Amino acid sequence: MAHEALLDDLDRRRLKSTAMGGEKKLAKRREGGQLNAQERLDALVDRESFFEMGLLGASSIEAEKDTTPRDGKLTGFAKIEGRDVGVVVNDFTVKGASTSGTNSKKMGYIRKVCIDRGLPFVHIGESTGARLPDAMGSKGMGTLLGNDVSQFRRMREVPYVAAALDTSFGSSAWLCCCSDFAVMRKGSIMSVSSPRLVSMAIGEKIDLEELGGWRLHAEQTGLIDHFVDTDEEAMHAIRAFLSYMPSHNGELPPAAGTSEGSGECQERILDILPEKRTQVYNMKKIIDVIVDVGSFFELKPRFGKSAVVGLARLDGKVTGIVANNPQVGGGALSAEACRKIIDFTVLCDSFNIPIVRLMDTPGFVVGMDAERRGAPGHIMNFMNATCLTTVPQITVICRKAYGRAYVAMGGGAHNDTMVAWPMAEVSFMDPVFATSIVHNKTSGDEGFEDALAHIQKDLEIWDMARIFSAHDVIKPQETRAYLIRMLDIQRRRRSNGLGQHLMRTWPTSY
Repeated sequence: MAHEALLDDLDRRRLKSTAMGGEKKLAKRREGGQLNAQERLDALVDRESFFEMGLLGASSIEAEKDTTPRDGKLTGFAKIEGRDVGVVVNDFTVKGASTSGTNSKKMGYIRKVCIDRGLPFVHIGESTGARLPDAMGSKGMGTLLGNDVSQFRRMREVPYVAAALDTSFGSSAWLCCCSDFAVMRKGSIMSVSSPRLVSMAIGEKIDLEELGGWRLHAEQTGLIDHFVDTDEEAMHAIRAFLSYMPSHNGELPPAAGTSEGSGECQERILDILPEKRTQVYNMKKIIDVIVDVGSFFELKPRFGKSAVVGLARLDGKVTGIVANNPQVGGGALSAEACRKIIDFTVLCDSFNIPIVRLMDTPGFVVGMDAERRGAPGHIMNFMNATCLTTVPQITVICRKAYGRAYVAMGGGAHNDTMVAWPMAEVSFMDPVFATSIVHNKTSGDEGFEDALAHIQKDLEIWDMARIFSAHDVIKPQETRAYLIRMLDIQRRRRSNGLGQHLMRTWPTSY
């Protein structure tokens, strides 16, 4: 009988914990079209795969132990497409999912198991920040902050993934900034502190969108990789990203079947690529032709738009794509574009994903604004990342390859293989500028066209191929087949395909 009473008591406690913040708060979310924590979890993981840890967790403050079910965080392990992951889902209906001593321990446990056992770590954020008054005073600070030295240490042993939904302050923002992939729902706010606190601090009213809206992070900060319209789409984006990633850095990304229609109509590249060297085009269209159908998963599409980065598949195998986009600024690399490429290079090298670079750039953006944005530092970071890359890397010179940007994009010996299309042109600078400097002539001057034609002849790829600085010249429509075969040749067989992960401690945001 005593056993039955104890077991009944356990059942009651479990049931109470699953009630979250109560029906009134849950109903309010439904009316506002918001998913609750359980619904987000259900949309994220495989059906009936969630294995919860810390269901009976609650506030350590005695007066609040009965009003803080799960202490505002659903934590545990689950499967996504049949693979194990660690999951933390914030429950905003309980104290605004604010950070406390108990839920910090719950989340820390999940994170530690993920790192130690090789599971991706997923955090679904919506929170108000640190819980007050728990964190106030020396006792609160001593209890809550600074006790976990591994909390923000990223060694990229496993993929980190995060979502910023609705109001994502404090820890929800921190986890996005620490992650390899962060998704944000439009209409949400991600910032250090709430607008109310910021308004109090600076003495003026704050606009939510200007403080931390999705456009700010999409176009200016680059802290978020993907943007969606609904919570369900956010969960789908996380599942999609993880489908390209290994569970940990000691294994290769998962291979998949080649999607139907892949490799067909490669001649379309010639329709997209202009014959006139000064005419722009959209490199994304060429990427879509080369990679497996429907496989290109672009990251940071509205940040540093003169560069394009994303995950894709070639013959079913995961590949990282880094490309210049002449449609934006002629493909000239801004400080933001450099940052985007660096972030992506670190991601690929840390998780054993080979890199294909499609080069068509006149160089780096120069000028007063570029210098004020720290262009030299970003360019050197770019160079450093390129030099530290240890996964297979192939560079294709599609058209323009000028100056230091040629090297940063994998030119010269900064790759395993470098090939070019026949229309490629390589030199220290744009021929128009070179003509002006060498011959002191500008467009319209007598003899300018002849001088320009002479310099342009020197740009052609044939001399580079003749001295084997370019390993081959291929037709654009041969690119897909060439990449598939060469990536197979360049596999790191001696290390079972693993890179050296020299950039595993590179900052996740800067």
